[in-house]
Parts: sequence; structure tokens; C-alpha cells
Amino acid sequence: MPFLPQVHAQRRAPRVRFEETTPVVLRYPDGRRFSGELRVISATGGLLSLRPPLQQGSVVRLMFLAKTGSVLASAQMLTPVAWNQQPFRFIALHDDDQMRLHAAIKQSLPDTRRQEEQRSKEREHMESYRAW
Repeated sequence: MPFLPQVHAQRRAPRVRFEETTPVVLRYPDGRRFSGELRVISATGGLLSLRPPLQQGSVVRLMFLAKTGSVLASAQMLTPVAWNQQPFRFIALHDDDQMRLHAAIKQSLPDTRRQEEQRSKEREHMESYRAW
């Protein structure tokens, strides 16, 4: 049964970055295919590195391989945030794909938190040298 991700205004879904480069294939209903890389993922969507970005509002089948297995979903492309970065939101996931996605996110959370703490420390260190 397809799962439609629910957006809860009170709590944002955790975002993670997989340690390894994660290729993504996007397929339009007419068969056209595009490839990119997954940069950030959450239970509700993510951010792709794509050149060129796809048409905003396009609905595609999105496929990628995580440590927990392959994930296949329907996604809607959102407004590009840079010339090579485009967010998307999931519009349909089957139960087994949803379970693999959640397991992959759960496995990657500690690494992502550690990376964010390191970046925060580096920013603080850089700020200490900033001339005001």
C-alpha cells in the first residue's frame, strides 16, 4: 500500500547526509531519465545535485540505493535552490520502501550529528578570528 508522507508543522523530519556518494535516477512518466546525486534525505523529501535542474512541479519516479536496500518513490521536484541543487518531496512510498528509507536515516543520524557538531565548532573557531 502506498504511503503518503505526512508533514507535521510542529516537528521537522530529521535530515541526514549519507557518508557515501549516493547516485539517484529520476524517471519521467514518458520514459525520459536523468541522474544525479543525493545530498540530503529525510522521511518527507530531500536535496539532489542535478545538472540541469528539472522543471519545478514535475512528478518523477526517484530511485536510489541506500545501505538498507533500494528505495523507489514518486517525488515532486521543488524550486531549485542553486544552479545544481534541487529539493524534492516524496508524494508516494510503498511500505517496504518507507521501511528501508527510515532504517537508512536512522543508521545515518549519529554520523550526521557528529558532522554538524564538527562544522559548528569550526564556525565558532573561525568567528573567534573575525575582526569586528
